[in-house]
Formats: sequence, structure tokens, C-alpha cells
Amino acid sequence: MVKINKIYTRTGDDGTTGLVDGSRTAKHSARISAVGLVDEANSAIGLAVCAIEDDTHRALLIRIQNDLFDLGADIATPADDGDFAPKEMALRIAASQSQWLEHQIDALNEHLEPLNSFVLPGGSEAAARVHVARASARAAERAMTLLAGEAPTNPQAMTYMNRLSDFLFVMARVVNDNGRADVKWVPGANR
Repeated sequence: MVKINKIYTRTGDDGTTGLVDGSRTAKHSARISAVGLVDEANSAIGLAVCAIEDDTHRALLIRIQNDLFDLGADIATPADDGDFAPKEMALRIAASQSQWLEHQIDALNEHLEPLNSFVLPGGSEAAARVHVARASARAAERAMTLLAGEAPTNPQAMTYMNRLSDFLFVMARVVNDNGRADVKWVPGANR
């Protein structure tokens, strides 16, 4: 279990931050940018949780928030040798976490009518908040792909982030009265 005794340490005053392996890196590095955007996505999901009334849907999102902390730890643990097997000091996203997301996507999507147009982010407040979380997840995924171009990155972490935005899209439709309150895009409507 994590124990935090003091909030400020002053060790980052020089513009660096510590990684799980004890090394330090610039706060503006691709690795820390990815960690930060995962945190933003997690915060956006937390905001969505506050607007969702269904306890089952809230529980799904809270489980994902936990997974995103795992993901942040994964990203903050360099693996120069490309070995992403879980170790004592390396919390890694596992295939089972992405598979769980896929199962949830399928279960939620089962009750939705197929789309015949793209959906605008909105409809209800809860759906709009989930769409903001989805867009944040996509931003985190872009940051992770940038990191993957510079350093070995857990492929399971990449898969997880890709599935997460799909899950959030489906969840937004579900909380939008199972898609009945979706606002459809009308191409060229305002020309």
C-alpha cells in the first residue's frame, strides 16, 4: 500500500520528477506528459461519475479509475530492456484489463440501436461529461504513442487506452437514455 507522509518534497523544484525505478526525468518529458494526460482522463471520469445516477455504471467507471492509476504507474516505470512482465516494483497493465473493457463494451452496446450518423458530444449532462472523458482518453493515448516512439512502452498499456475511449463512447450513449437522447451530426447543416 502507498503511504504519503508529506505532500511537498522540494525534489521537483529543479523541473524534474522521480520515476518508479528511482531515476529522474524532466517534467516536460514524453513519459511525464503521458502520465499527466492519463491523470487528466482519470479526473474527467471522476467528474462524469458525479453526474451518473446508475450505481452499476458508476461502479464500472470507478473500476476504470483504479486501472488508470495502474496505468500511470506502468508508464512511470521505464523498461529499457522491453520487459513488461510484472515485477515487485513494476505495476503493469495486463491483457485481462483490456479484455474486461472489451466485455463491458459488448455488454453495454448490446442494448443500443446501431448508429446511422456520428454523435455530437452532448445530449445529457452525464453523457457530455463522459464524452469529455473520452476525448481526454484519446489525448492520453496520443501522448502514449509519442512516448512509444521514444522508449519501450507496454503494448498492453497501449491496447488498454485504445479500448478505454471505445468504452467511454459506448457509456456516453448508454447514459444518454440508451442512445435515444444522442444528438446526431448533420453533415453540412449550416452551410
